[in-house]
Amino acid sequence: MMGCCVMLIMGQVYLDLRIPEYMSEITYHLQAGDATEVIAACGKRMILCAFMSLALAMTTSVLASRVASALCRTLREKQFRQIEKWSRQDLDSFSVASLITRSTNDVYQIQQFFGRAITLVVKAPVLAAWALFKITSSAFEWTAVTAIAMVVLLVSLSTIMWRGIPYIRKMQWFVDAVNGETREELEGMRTIRAYNAESRTLDKFDKSSDDLCDNAVKAVRIMSAMHPIASSMMSFLTMGIYWAGAGIINAAAGNTEQQMLLFSDMIVFTSYATMVLSSVMMATGILRMLPNILVSSRRVEEVIDHESPIRDGPCSASDATDPGTVRFEHVSFTYPGTDAEILHDISFEVRKGSTLAIIGPTASGKSTIINLIPRLYDATEGRVEVGGRDVRDYTEEELSSMIGYVPQTALVFTGSMRDNVCYGGREKTDEEARRAIRIAQLEELVERMPEGMDSDVSQHGWNLSGGQKQRISIARVFLKNPPVLILDEATSALDNESERFIQKSLEELAKDRTTITIAHRLSTIRNADEILVVADCGIAERGTHEELLARDGIYARYYDMSR
Repeated sequence: MMGCCVMLIMGQVYLDLRIPEYMSEITYHLQAGDATEVIAACGKRMILCAFMSLALAMTTSVLASRVASALCRTLREKQFRQIEKWSRQDLDSFSVASLITRSTNDVYQIQQFFGRAITLVVKAPVLAAWALFKITSSAFEWTAVTAIAMVVLLVSLSTIMWRGIPYIRKMQWFVDAVNGETREELEGMRTIRAYNAESRTLDKFDKSSDDLCDNAVKAVRIMSAMHPIASSMMSFLTMGIYWAGAGIINAAAGNTEQQMLLFSDMIVFTSYATMVLSSVMMATGILRMLPNILVSSRRVEEVIDHESPIRDGPCSASDATDPGTVRFEHVSFTYPGTDAEILHDISFEVRKGSTLAIIGPTASGKSTIINLIPRLYDATEGRVEVGGRDVRDYTEEELSSMIGYVPQTALVFTGSMRDNVCYGGREKTDEEARRAIRIAQLEELVERMPEGMDSDVSQHGWNLSGGQKQRISIARVFLKNPPVLILDEATSALDNESERFIQKSLEELAKDRTTITIAHRLSTIRNADEILVVADCGIAERGTHEELLARDGIYARYYDMSR
């Protein structure tokens, strides 16, 4: 398709350059006193060239738009596929607002640029070179006027761009800031209203918006002079050619035929000179967009070319030597970019079918421990094993297939109840879905919905309660049927009635699975095979419920406070 565009543009340039030649022929025939039919024929050919050039330009524009759209679709798809592969560690390198801007606004900027650049990058230099070739054999005075006009125009436009580029480069970062503030306000609307913090939030948004506006105004204020200067230079060039032409024509006084030829040459030269300056203006339009595009391209490239420090291993789930077992061997961990050690020398083993509970104060590293199992992060030191193999030996997809995860805050997606319950993995039958719904205590909810399992779930599940969303999350894990189950405070944010339903579902879910659970309510973990008390970056206590009570330590103190 690009080759077609180039061929069409070459044809368009040829037709545009033929028009001044027909003007010269018409002038010559007028001077020679030829018949009106001859002059009309030249005029018809000139009009035909104009319409053919228009048709080629429109066709080129359509093809160029398709090429630009296809390019940007590919860029969005590559970004999305790349982000899907990232670990939590990779996501920490980019803000969510920035990723959204990179996949929408930055890609749109690239699309707008390429839609124009495909045409102008080919047309401008070809038109300029061809027009310059046509005028180099003309009078020296006319060529000198054209050269001076080009130099003045290039110097003026270069100075403007040099001053405006720094502001253009900053634009996308200010857009990121505005997007971040908007997203934070929308997600935190309830909290903002609860604390009457609308004015404070508005002040923060106004600051980000004002920064963007001020930067945009400065950029536009500088760059806005480009078009008036270029338009004025076209007018000055025409006047300069006519002024020089008047002197040349006066020098041929007494020779009317020579004067008419010079006048004809001047008209044709003016057309070609105008084309040269038009080519410079077209190139300038591309250069004006270039700084912004370079920034957008670099930002998109950063996402696509980002190399995750977490690489896939060669093994699959079938290579597990001890299925269902989870083991930590002298594991230490420090978050990237920090020096503070979060975990130090953590060791434990959870055998197949047993339950491990982890408790501890806030920021003690409980969630960090479970984040290391599915490789959201890699351990700084030591070894994390699932199924008897180091988690780094598995591919990401195979490791994920062995682990089921029920988070503290369940996430549901826009779509039907069926789509949410049967989310991901292989296709599930209706019988499998209904069984998962029954075990997850969702039957009553589905029956109340107008279309049953095909009823719509709104974005983020706004039409569902917290407990209902949590049960959907549990139903998903039932359908996935993994050998290892991770429960991250799955009931901490629920009321007592919802917790009672969820707890029954979790007990069904945990049967014959290796279960690792984080909990604040000790009543939910007293039957665990082993309980770890995490404090001060390490394991402070370990044992069963009865053993830890008898030790009369941290766990016993928590238990007394919870009664």
